[in-house]
Amino acid sequence: MIASLINLFFPKTCFCCTNNLKDNECYVCTLCRHKLPVTEFHNNDDNTVVSVFYGRCKIENATALLRFEKRGITQKLLHQLKYKGQEQVGIFLGKWLGQELTSNPHYKNIDLVIPVPLHKKKLKQRGYNQVDKFGQEIAKALNIEYTNSVLLKETNTTSQVFKKRLARWNTDEVFKLNNKEKIEGKHILIVDDIITTGATLEACIKELNTVNNVTFSIATMAIA
Repeated sequence: MIASLINLFFPKTCFCCTNNLKDNECYVCTLCRHKLPVTEFHNNDDNTVVSVFYGRCKIENATALLRFEKRGITQKLLHQLKYKGQEQVGIFLGKWLGQELTSNPHYKNIDLVIPVPLHKKKLKQRGYNQVDKFGQEIAKALNIEYTNSVLLKETNTTSQVFKKRLARWNTDEVFKLNNKEKIEGKHILIVDDIITTGATLEACIKELNTVNNVTFSIATMAIA
């Protein structure tokens, strides 16, 4: 009864269409959830994401939950996460993908989940790394450790999504390692919000690859 009263005055709305959610809906309404462009890469052994990094860095496995298009429903969802403070979007997508990866044999031997980090200035400005909740939920589903203390970002750059394609390739992002002993000999799952050209993830992997006997897989919320 109290919950109904709270919902009357402070209704929960869909992160995609902003319509009021029904009692059995959480974060995204049923209609919008069915409209989300799910890739199914990890279920179909599709190497679309792996091919992005072909000849650039070695990836064991890679997937992206959703397809991203300008002015599309996935963009609306990620906009709520990155710029409207709705960290629950990361929880929603992380639980969704984490549950799917638990039954996938390619992700059974992951040892550690690491997010693509934010620069400390952007982290202070936003108040959170939009990838944290997403990665934490995947780690929880896989019953492994999540850490954001290994990879640090040295340069402060603008979002790749709003750059022209050539500018995305010419990235000057610099990352550095901390606590190297935590990843030696580990299979690392690197998580991020969106893959555009893959330049950011490539820069992360090249830095992490300076440690001995490390292998990499990738999981993101979306791919452009």
